[in-house]
Amino acid sequence: MSDKRVVMVVDMQNGVFETPRRERGRCVAQINRLTRAADTVIFIQHAEAGGLEEGSEGFALLPELEQPAGALYVTKTACDAFWRTTLAQRLAELDIRQFVICGCATDYCVDTTLKNGASRGYSITVAEDAHTTANRPAAQAEVLIAHYNDVWRTLTVPGNPVYVKPVDTIVAQWSAN
Repeated sequence: MSDKRVVMVVDMQNGVFETPRRERGRCVAQINRLTRAADTVIFIQHAEAGGLEEGSEGFALLPELEQPAGALYVTKTACDAFWRTTLAQRLAELDIRQFVICGCATDYCVDTTLKNGASRGYSITVAEDAHTTANRPAAQAEVLIAHYNDVWRTLTVPGNPVYVKPVDTIVAQWSAN
């Protein structure tokens, strides 16, 4: 990992969590550990009609989520945080080429943003114990989280592997640098 400790937090919003998500408290606690240790924190927030309108209570980040001073905020309207947003521009302005990703939902917005980011050449580490999702008709959240951690570990992006590590390891590596 480089000198910049950057964490991207995806969709940890009140409206998103109206659908129950696996281990919300544990996930938030792990994300808070990352944001406390990071130099730069980027919160990605999803906006859409039906309770996630910008400025609404549903759009707001979870109250127990720590928002450090100087945090950056990017609003998205698709699962992909890069699609028609200012994210790539903000990362370029700050000379950020690598980041740790965490948040919600594992199988939608975290996955889509991670894959697009890796294809764009960003070096991405997934905080394997700091992302969550809901139970789905085809699979329970616990299975989906384990499945996606495995998929990301073996994702083929030649010359740009995705890393999947526990928060303890990420924070320890950051502390060592």
